[in-house]
Amino acid sequence: MLSSAAAPHTSASAAEAFAAAGWIHRNWENWTAAGLRIVLILAIAVVLRTLVRRMLTRLIQRMNRTAEAVEDTALGGFLVNAERRRQRSEAIGSVLRSVASFMILGTAFLMVLSQLKIDLAPLLASAGVAGVAIGFGARNLVTDFLSGVFMIVEDQYGVGDTIDAGVASGEVVEVGLRVTKLRGDNGEVWYVRNGEVKRIGNLSQGWSTACVDVQIRHDADLDRVRRLIAETGEELAKTEPFAEQLWGPVEVLGLSEVTLESVVLRVQAKTMPGKAVDVERELRWRIKRSLDAVGIRMQASVPAPAAGTEDLTATVAPPSALANPASPQSSVASPIVPPKG
Repeated sequence: MLSSAAAPHTSASAAEAFAAAGWIHRNWENWTAAGLRIVLILAIAVVLRTLVRRMLTRLIQRMNRTAEAVEDTALGGFLVNAERRRQRSEAIGSVLRSVASFMILGTAFLMVLSQLKIDLAPLLASAGVAGVAIGFGARNLVTDFLSGVFMIVEDQYGVGDTIDAGVASGEVVEVGLRVTKLRGDNGEVWYVRNGEVKRIGNLSQGWSTACVDVQIRHDADLDRVRRLIAETGEELAKTEPFAEQLWGPVEVLGLSEVTLESVVLRVQAKTMPGKAVDVERELRWRIKRSLDAVGIRMQASVPAPAAGTEDLTATVAPPSALANPASPQSSVASPIVPPKG
């Protein structure tokens, strides 16, 4: 009885085992082929990613070596800022490496899923919806990042430049993909988000202009003053370090203002980027000394009284509120009671 009952059970188990073995045998080739294709895809992705990142790294290093080689030349210190080039190249390299890794690994991941017979349409649709939600929630971060990328690629400013970013101004200390760090005139550090910058005024690109206004008396000899200023500019151009900071002659453009008491001469010179203020200070100092040496006085905004004339306003007292009987001060003032005889 037991043997007859166990026989059908044994035969059923054997049939299931043979069916499973047959199913495995039929699909074994497909699994092996799919596994090999997945391994090959991952291997190619890893090797390709490593090669691309290594190529980008070597390209960035070559750019840095070129900047350092130019910096060692006679004009390299004025034409290239090595730190600026280094940070710019490192930022661009970081972006390129990240983009390359994302594209290579993302493509490999989708190919692996396709080998596993997974329908990619729902996955891509869900990823698209999630990407829109994340992009909407982090739109400020995305804006900062994209603005930083375009700013670095277009070389709008770099380390060492003096810029006016609207919300803050100062010398660029560090350039990042999201935040730019500025050092203000008083030593404060400004962290400016790249997405908040609507316009940039770079005061360190190309060249700067030193402008000085010389105010003298209206009866001064203008031709003599022009010659003195030209001679002062020539002396300044021969003196270090201004010989390198001046990129053009000191020119007297003419009269910018004429009044009854004085005239104003506009003096201008082209300078190295960021050195206009230093040249202006030294030029004012030298022009003042040159004019004093020949007895030409620089006119103040308020003319002083001529010698030998009396200043009629010197003995005039300022008006008093008590002099007006209708003023509030006069109405509350106590009257002086005459003494009784």
